[in-house]
Amino acid sequence: MSDFEVLRFLSFGRYLPTGSVLHRLDPRVRLTGAVLFILALMLCSHPATALLGLGLALVLLVAARIPPGYALRGLRPLLPLFAFVLALQILFYPHAAAIAAGSIEVWRWGPFLISAAGLLDAAAISIRMVAIVLFLTLLTGIADTTDLVHAVEGMLRPFQRLHLPAHELALVTALTMRFIPLLGQELERLMKAQAARGADLGHGRGNFFARIRRMLPLFIPLFLAALRRAEELALAMEARGYVGGRGRTYLVRLQMRPADFLALALVLGLAALLVFLDRGGVVYGLTFRL
Repeated sequence: MSDFEVLRFLSFGRYLPTGSVLHRLDPRVRLTGAVLFILALMLCSHPATALLGLGLALVLLVAARIPPGYALRGLRPLLPLFAFVLALQILFYPHAAAIAAGSIEVWRWGPFLISAAGLLDAAAISIRMVAIVLFLTLLTGIADTTDLVHAVEGMLRPFQRLHLPAHELALVTALTMRFIPLLGQELERLMKAQAARGADLGHGRGNFFARIRRMLPLFIPLFLAALRRAEELALAMEARGYVGGRGRTYLVRLQMRPADFLALALVLGLAALLVFLDRGGVVYGLTFRL
């Protein structure tokens, strides 16, 4: 039944109350830290700095007492997407211009060619994607839905004077992250139901495109199940008198402590260091040129 255990490989969106020092930080610091590290990784263009970001994500996972193997297992459902993105990157990279600029020609077949610069860029993108997923897994592992609502609403509350619906945006963000494991659970239920009726959904059979073709019939019932859950949630909120954030009082009032300011300063410094090392073209005193 391992072919149908979707939740086994879905780590993103799950809160793990391990009681680590990261769990005790202000929710705004946890959210801001994850966003800053992700933005810094998006600005990194070299594999070496991307590896630094990946190493930092693994260190923070250990600090949060989240097993790295558990977080890395969540990459398995995303491997087809990663492969597709990397194929597009290598296919549409300007290899001819890179070779003309001095890069090494790795492979040529007729009009098609691959340069070392293109492979280097593809490697950087793959490492960045893995690191970004790990940071998102870390965020959902150390901050539950309530923490994320408080964090987003607390950060957007000053903009309410500009008529920005801070509470509604925070609720939508939290519900989006909460629905990810629910959709995984629904997909697992649909796969088991179809397999019980004789459908061949084994992941290990056939090539990649054949497996995708076998999964296509599940997308329509999965989409309908998501709509049904959204309608039930809307009816439940309406039955409980939910009218948005206007006039609401707050039981939890966030207050920054010295440890939170220290953690925020450390996050800012590490994110800026990643960008500086990448933009300076120097990592550990070495300049890379391919």
